[in-house]
Amino acid sequence: MTSAETATTAAPDARVERRAKRIAKHLTSFAAQHGGSADGVVEYVGRTATRIVVVGADGTWGDQVAPTYAIGRRAAELAGLTLHDDFEGELGAKVKTGPYEWKRMAGIQI
Repeated sequence: MTSAETATTAAPDARVERRAKRIAKHLTSFAAQHGGSADGVVEYVGRTATRIVVVGADGTWGDQVAPTYAIGRRAAELAGLTLHDDFEGELGAKVKTGPYEWKRMAGIQI
């Protein structure tokens, strides 16, 4: 493999790593502000986005959007999140919802 081929194959990986580190910084900050640790779920939103739902040790939750699943997964790993396959059971029970969420949900009636 030539050095030009190596550079072009390494470039996408380096870009993925940089974006993942940037997102991980936000996730790490969130965890620090909400009990020091956090759990997370990485979910596909569509072809062009992935959502990282993060739940702090104190039950506060938030999310971060990544452009691809690979970047979202890597960011969650870099941030040290305890990853779950889905948002059910124990993880769902940890989430604390406040007046804002209840007010928003009340407007979504079918």
